[in-house]
Amino acid sequence: MRVSVYSPPMDHAQPAPRVDRKHVHALLATHGIQPTAQRVRIAELLFAQEQHLTAEQVIQALGRDGTHVSKATVYNTLNLFAAKGLLKPLQVDPDRGLFDSNTVPHHHFYVEGTGELIDVPPGAVQFAKLPVLPPGTEQVAVEVVFRVRRKV
Repeated sequence: MRVSVYSPPMDHAQPAPRVDRKHVHALLATHGIQPTAQRVRIAELLFAQEQHLTAEQVIQALGRDGTHVSKATVYNTLNLFAAKGLLKPLQVDPDRGLFDSNTVPHHHFYVEGTGELIDVPPGAVQFAKLPVLPPGTEQVAVEVVFRVRRKV
């Protein structure tokens, strides 16, 4: 089991991870996204591992390996990837949005004070009863955020 963690700030000494460029081109094309050089590089970073990243972290990671992408391009690309189902946008902190590269419905621990976002292991949460859905709707997913803090 891989645990996906957002842990600010990223280590500036480590190079940004990458995935196979041919795989990225195919992934983007499958989702109807024109694979520009900037989108491909952002996708290489995002899909190298399951992770939760802010737009600022993406910009920092790209900068570490000399890739210069404007802030607007990063935000536009993240939002495009989310709209096409490649990323899941998360708003667990009122001050910043996160993007989850794991789009399968799953739960999270959010560590207040540090901003860490940690995936809950699959099967660790069970519900005895869910509410009756509003008329004319169907369930898409159930995702819970457990807010925790480090003991002092």
